[in-house]
Amino acid sequence: MVRDCGRHGEDHSKTLKWVGIVVGILIFLSIVVFIIVRFLVWCKNPIFILQDISVYAFNVSLNPNLLTSTFQVTVSSHNPNDNAGIYYDKLDIYAAYQSQRITLGSSIPPTYQGDNKDDIWSPFIYGTSVPVAPFLALALCQDQSVGSVLLTIKIDGRMRWKVGSVITGPYHLHADCLATITFGSGNTGIVVGDAVKYLLIQRCDVNV
Repeated sequence: MVRDCGRHGEDHSKTLKWVGIVVGILIFLSIVVFIIVRFLVWCKNPIFILQDISVYAFNVSLNPNLLTSTFQVTVSSHNPNDNAGIYYDKLDIYAAYQSQRITLGSSIPPTYQGDNKDDIWSPFIYGTSVPVAPFLALALCQDQSVGSVLLTIKIDGRMRWKVGSVITGPYHLHADCLATITFGSGNTGIVVGDAVKYLLIQRCDVNV
């Protein structure tokens, strides 16, 4: 009795074909992962500098513990890479005091930054009658009486790298920019209209 092995040969051929496809996909994914890892190692993080901050209002009250503030901040961003562009898909800027957020966020329009290019933004950030913890309100009052309040201008958002025609997936960007606001006889600000402007030129701590 002779068995027909024709179908067995077809099944074996199909199996080899699918194995080849799977192997090809795995190789392609490995190459993509390798490229992305190389991007992360090779690309330098953008540099953010807090140029200045203009204070229009900064009033804290006790019982109830509320803070009202209005600032205009000038932030510059520099792309230090020679052959990599940066897409800023979303950036939000806000102020914090001792890790507590004290203003609403201001959004920066999406933008593309070419290699070795700079961008400057000057958004307004504000908070009206923002509830703060009692110990923070007391600390703010004490800092004001001493003559110096340390704020953190925070930047949160998403960005992508562009190298040639390859664009990576989105990455989270976080930057902390320290800003010292002075009061009383030690005030270092300059009166500009209804605001007091503090020239800072403070480099921010950036993590991607």
